[in-house]
Parts: sequence; structure tokens; C-alpha cells
Amino acid sequence: MASEPNEIPQSIYNLTVKDAHGNDVSLSDYKGKVLLIVNVASKCGMTNSNYAELNQLYDKYKDQGLQVLAFPCNQFGDEEPGSNTEIVDFVCTRFKSEFPIFDKIEVNGENAAPLYKYLKLGKWGIFGDDIQWNFAKFLVDKSGQVVGRYYPTTSPLSIEYDIKKLLGLA
Repeated sequence: MASEPNEIPQSIYNLTVKDAHGNDVSLSDYKGKVLLIVNVASKCGMTNSNYAELNQLYDKYKDQGLQVLAFPCNQFGDEEPGSNTEIVDFVCTRFKSEFPIFDKIEVNGENAAPLYKYLKLGKWGIFGDDIQWNFAKFLVDKSGQVVGRYYPTTSPLSIEYDIKKLLGLA
């Protein structure tokens, strides 16, 4: 977290989150990587397609510097009701996902995680401030700046070109 509760971090690297086991993870661990940050849910109609495509992107670009960060959230239709252990088991067993799954968080409202408060600071126009549903996506460049926000209905594969540009592959 930033040093003061209301202080706006200079980059995503100033924030700390919890992994699915409750351990602190400094996002500075991901310096120099392109990040695709997604609020996920196990029981959403978009679960299968999103996890399948996130896996494809991760498998294709992880060696070039892409990191997918998945944050379970139960704020939309109670579609992520399980414990962290159940969520990780589901994602790793059903989808064989190898990218990190973090602690279940809130993305909107008073109890929104500091990471999501930071992600939503951009001038996103038609998006408004709140996350609309499961599988909203944020793209972060190698210097820790949020450079893209995508609707929950946006297919992960449809933003592949944006990822390639940030990785220097386009």
C-alpha cells in the first residue's frame, strides 16, 4: 500500500496485495512486466471463455514478459462464493491456469481493494468509476502505469494486439 491511506500511489508498484494463501505480495515484484489484471469469478457465464483465453495469452506471451493477475470477486451475482482454496483448486484443476490467483477482494464501494481504487483512477469516460461485472480487464505497462481498461464482455484475445505493442512485439 501507499504510505498514507489516502495517498495516491505513483505506480502500481507502490501497492501490496495478498495472494490466495494470505501472504503479502508487493506488485513491485512485477516491475518490467506487462500486466493484465482481471477480476474473476468461477460461476459466471463468461468464466469458461475468459479463463480459456487468459490461459492462451499467458502461455503465448509469459516468456516475453506478460503476467496475468487474477483477483476473485463475489460482488456480482454471488458468482464467486467459494473460499480462496476452493477457487484456486477450481481454476488450477478445471482450466490448468498457471498465472497467480490472489485473495478474494471487492472491486467497488467503500471496501474496494486499494489496487482497484488505483486502477479506476484513470479518465475512463464511458466506463464511469465502477467495475461493471466479472472479468473487467486492466492493462498495465512495464513502468507500472495503467494504459487500458476493457469491458467485462471484451474477449481477452481481442486485446492481444495491445499486449503485443506493450511487449514490443507489434
